[in-house]
Amino acid sequence: MLRRLTLVLIASISTVLLSACSSGAFFLANLPVKFARPEVHRDISYGPQPWQKLDIYLPEETSAPAPVLVFFYGGRWSFGKKEQYAFVAKTFADAGYIVVLPDYSKYPAVKFPVFVEDAAKAVAWTHDHIHLYGGDTSRFYISGHSSGAHMGALVAANPEYLKTEGKPLSIVTAFAGLAGPYDFVPEAEDLKDIFGPPNNYPNMQVPTFVRGDEPPMLLLHGADDKDVIQRNLNRLRDKIEKSGGAVEAHIYDDVDHIDMIGSLSWLLEFKAPVERDMLEFFERQSPKQ
Repeated sequence: MLRRLTLVLIASISTVLLSACSSGAFFLANLPVKFARPEVHRDISYGPQPWQKLDIYLPEETSAPAPVLVFFYGGRWSFGKKEQYAFVAKTFADAGYIVVLPDYSKYPAVKFPVFVEDAAKAVAWTHDHIHLYGGDTSRFYISGHSSGAHMGALVAANPEYLKTEGKPLSIVTAFAGLAGPYDFVPEAEDLKDIFGPPNNYPNMQVPTFVRGDEPPMLLLHGADDKDVIQRNLNRLRDKIEKSGGAVEAHIYDDVDHIDMIGSLSWLLEFKAPVERDMLEFFERQSPKQ
């Protein structure tokens, strides 16, 4: 009974903070990071531009090269910063992963596809250098939430992004997307400006590039998500299945858009087993040792 009351209290507090004060929510979500103080290498340049920086979080203990996760945060392609998502990095570093959080260019300073090109550059840099931090490039995963999931999925589906960076798509072991807008038509004016003109829309829709040989994909979504509707997952999953590719999907009841990313923090971890499902999926895709 006490545990139930505690969970209800946490949910109530976090809901208020997430809806009214995002900075407060990030502060609370990242409290365990401040106390645990994991080993972090901050503001490493992956390109020549001042925004092309990433943070690398190392697991506390590892006896062998560790799997690598590159995670792209969301923010409508226009806001957010890597430091806010330290809680995501800690969650997976605690599970034994080396976690890379890149920053990237944003609208209105740039438009599509510049931020996806930044994502590909960050992935390529990580693949080239992560062995210096104990990373295992045979277990090399990409993930993201919301617009970050969209960016990561494009990097994982369209080989041209990594080809520009001198890398084959085969370097990516698997992709996991949380509430990604993979296949939508811009309706809001800012989104039309980011991705337009309309004849360019197919280039930002992930199913356009699905051939069946892309890395295995795990698609996660909340049934109560009103910000990114489930049709995005359905259309990408259907295209992958029809093309003979590998895809898994989980739809979580009573989970909305913010709950998806919040479930990777101590505040909302009870909302959905996102961490468990991602780790189990990555383990299934891992090459046999």
